[in-house]
Amino acid sequence: MDYQSSGVDIDAGNEVVRRIRSLAKGTFTPGVLSEIGSFGGLFSLASLGAPDAVLVASADGVGTKLKVAFDSGVHDTVGEDLVNHCVNDILVQGAEPLFFLDYLATGKLSPDVAVAIVGGMARACRANGCALLGGETAEMPGFYQPGDYELVGFIVGVVERERVLGPSRVRAGDVLIGLPSAGLHTNGYSLARRVLFEGLRLGIDDVLPRPAGERGAMPTVRSALLAPHRSYLAPLGGLLDHPGLHAMAHVTGGGLTDNVPRSLPAGCRARIHVGSWTVPPLFRLLAEAGGVGADEMRRVFNLGVGMVLVVAPEARGEVLAHVERAGCPGFELGEVVAGEPGVEYVD
Repeated sequence: MDYQSSGVDIDAGNEVVRRIRSLAKGTFTPGVLSEIGSFGGLFSLASLGAPDAVLVASADGVGTKLKVAFDSGVHDTVGEDLVNHCVNDILVQGAEPLFFLDYLATGKLSPDVAVAIVGGMARACRANGCALLGGETAEMPGFYQPGDYELVGFIVGVVERERVLGPSRVRAGDVLIGLPSAGLHTNGYSLARRVLFEGLRLGIDDVLPRPAGERGAMPTVRSALLAPHRSYLAPLGGLLDHPGLHAMAHVTGGGLTDNVPRSLPAGCRARIHVGSWTVPPLFRLLAEAGGVGADEMRRVFNLGVGMVLVVAPEARGEVLAHVERAGCPGFELGEVVAGEPGVEYVD
């Protein structure tokens, strides 16, 4: 007996490391002190020049969006999703990313698939100025179905203590500004797949049917479901230290209903005006075809709002002009009011 006959190919693992080394090295920033293949990644904080720097860390996955990648054979976009999701999670506290690590586990390692995944992560890391510092690839025969894999990301960023954003800065009367999503991002896929694949019986390359009232062309299932999770770091660059920006909420699992209150202090709630933005056709289709109620849609999907900014009322014009110039036009979503924690939706 040997390890390869038991399902683990050490040579394939070494080939993956060899092929991704150059991808990762292309993301290295001046703080990186180690090479891919080390037991741990080294990163120096000396170059930051911030005497009161606070490290901000987060970990997340892509969820059942991976099933769409398996079915379509497209694997690079989920790597991009993973990085951008993690970048947004620390961005809400005002942190900019320093480095990223990944964990990729599969039943049988395919070097081509692994390199495609890491290639997507490297592309997103470069776009976000973030070093792909290292990671782990695990081959676990008998644990995953053939062709399946799990993907998890870990990110560390930095923000000066006095610039940390969050509930302590928020006051009743602040304005909620929404930034558009690029689609489902990385949440709600279990319900979306059930509606599209089981309810409507669509194939991965079928064109989505139009929801009621829609006149424009609809994308294929593949392109709609694999649209990469948007990073908001670039559009918000130069705005993170603006005194009028008080807090942010990344709209992920739980939708607007569960995520916006995470950025509000005790004694405050969010009032969202449901007609203040146009819900994209994909979400309207999911609601109609799946018979999904409004409250459920608001807790499962982002409904076209990927990030919510909590802004002082006197700063709303400047903030909206900034994101417009950055190519990510925002819209007034509602306001913060006194009351019990939560979200109230008004017409």
